[in-house]
Amino acid sequence: MSDISQAPIESRGLRYPFDRVPEPAEMMEAAPGVWWVRMPLPFQLDHINLWLLEDGDGWTVVDTGVASDEVKALWREVFKTGLRGKPVTGLIVTHLHPDHVGLAGWFSRKWGVDLQMSRTDFLMCRNLVLDTGRDAPQEALDFYRAAGFSDRGVESYRKRFGDFGQRVSRLPDIFRRLREGDELSVGGRTWRVVIGSGHAPEHVCLYCDEGRILISGDQVLPRISSNISVHPTEAYENPLQEWIDSCKRIRESLPNDVLVLPAHNEPFYGLHERLTQLIDGHEEGLSKLLDMLDEPKRAIDVFPALFKRKIGPEVFFMATGESLAHLNCLLGRGLATVRRDEKGVDWYSRA
Repeated sequence: MSDISQAPIESRGLRYPFDRVPEPAEMMEAAPGVWWVRMPLPFQLDHINLWLLEDGDGWTVVDTGVASDEVKALWREVFKTGLRGKPVTGLIVTHLHPDHVGLAGWFSRKWGVDLQMSRTDFLMCRNLVLDTGRDAPQEALDFYRAAGFSDRGVESYRKRFGDFGQRVSRLPDIFRRLREGDELSVGGRTWRVVIGSGHAPEHVCLYCDEGRILISGDQVLPRISSNISVHPTEAYENPLQEWIDSCKRIRESLPNDVLVLPAHNEPFYGLHERLTQLIDGHEEGLSKLLDMLDEPKRAIDVFPALFKRKIGPEVFFMATGESLAHLNCLLGRGLATVRRDEKGVDWYSRA
């Protein structure tokens, strides 16, 4: 029986068709043949939505949660009480972040299924996992010093370096690659792969035209904006422009009347409205940021242009990465310049 509410909630032009979220280890029907599971996260954002697609005599799982004993125990409860005696026969991961890929290796070995994800995210995830146990490279320390970190801040980064792999179970050695436009047959319906970029290099979304359903991962979230960051490994890239461009492409290629199943917050209707809000929000941030650059600024000086709340230590690294993404976007558009001083600190100015 479906748990879809008959009285959708409306907020900021979006409609939310559910009046509750799943309890731990509960499978809740989001659409015919599509089931919603919510798992805890040990972060400030404390949950992730995971999806199970009925597929004949089995189930296809979309995203897995972080690798932790707590989440494994909850999944075992789902296996015992929710799958109706049918095995997991498919495994899809939207992108490389630990809350999505964390238990992919565990699922693959437990159920004997191949992992399906994009090539770039699979290979980058393997690369980041290899950092576990390594000392932070000098280039990465210089990267944060250039952003304006103090000696104490750089030392904090040195201590946390390699944490990524601690929340990811050992990945399988082979995978099945998902590409833009690929079509997957699951449960007698066709799901088309739609690739986004910026939050992750090659983020997989799944669109079912017959059911008017979009599993959006972190590419489209209803209440928060996905983090778009520059990291030391790709210090000169422009992920924000990639993200804006891919959001525009999704808005143009998919209909507005789809049920969006996001990785965080609640399912909603209003895809085009939300994509427009997200694009316009970042463009507004870029405009405010440019105004700040009438006087030279470091990356850590520009938080007020981009964030409405005070940035504390728990999100300082994430905020720095997002500030750098916006600064690199202005550089890419030819609207700003950057100069490195004798102490190795980068100063950004309006061009």
